[in-house]
Amino acid sequence: MRSKVIAALAVGVMAATSACGGATTDSGGDKVNIAINPWTGYEASAAVIQYLLENELDVEVDTKELKEENAWQGFEREGDDGVDVIVEDWQHTDLRKKYIDDKKVAVNAGTTGNKGLIGWYVPTWMLKKYPGIDEWKNLNKYAKDLETSESKGKGQLLFGDKSYVSNEEALIDNLGLDYEVVVGGSENALIEAAQQSEKQQEPLLFYFWDPHWLFEDVELTRVKLPEYSDDTTQCPTDPKKVKCDYPEMDLETIVSKDFADNGGDAYKLVKNFEWTNEDQNSVALDILKNDMKPEEAAEKWVNANKDVWKKWLP
Repeated sequence: MRSKVIAALAVGVMAATSACGGATTDSGGDKVNIAINPWTGYEASAAVIQYLLENELDVEVDTKELKEENAWQGFEREGDDGVDVIVEDWQHTDLRKKYIDDKKVAVNAGTTGNKGLIGWYVPTWMLKKYPGIDEWKNLNKYAKDLETSESKGKGQLLFGDKSYVSNEEALIDNLGLDYEVVVGGSENALIEAAQQSEKQQEPLLFYFWDPHWLFEDVELTRVKLPEYSDDTTQCPTDPKKVKCDYPEMDLETIVSKDFADNGGDAYKLVKNFEWTNEDQNSVALDILKNDMKPEEAAEKWVNANKDVWKKWLP
């Protein structure tokens, strides 16, 4: 989810009418704008926060679908066009520098409790047919097996939405891999490709991330890229020189400075929101695979986990 990732929820602000968002009270009744980033795990977190804001704090919530960079831009906008909370940021260092450090319109509100891990994956059935394909040094051996009509005579590495955090081009170049990044365009494209590979036994190498409910549906194996290290001589941080795997990261909530200062109880609930990868996957699975509306999946989780979310209330 990254150099540019997966997925931001922006929860609208409760601020003075002259600032970004609605009027401020401590007890609720103001509108919170939530921007939904393009992956289901993010939507699951947003749905639970929205459900609790509306039903526990009596706060009106408006949602809008925004890709990650557009959600960050919303921190500078006012009123209904504004964005106040990105519930799940995958360590967008460039955007953090721009909006938190330089423009000072956003602040880090802390962890969501989720641990995020991006990587390259193959369906596990491939390990028998293509021995060692889960080791990066063997990928070129199987490049022809992974060639498609879109991969320009090279092996295909299937990617998702262009807005996702991505080191793929640099990894391919710096590791000398005979592969081409092919953009599928969405989370659904990745899911469908994995499911089809499992069903039809067609080889697939693709970009993906955890937490995600797909791991409950399709057995996947992560390809071992050169291990990540904080030692920049071993793992350069320059985007063009990246040659190591993605690190595990704490997913964090980013909010507008105005929402942090004036959001009252709504801000406190957003800041206190913290659950596990298993929690998020269970709600996401209900939304995408069990055909539940986000609010229905959120209500189901809330009803079963009162001991968890009660701690988030101000």
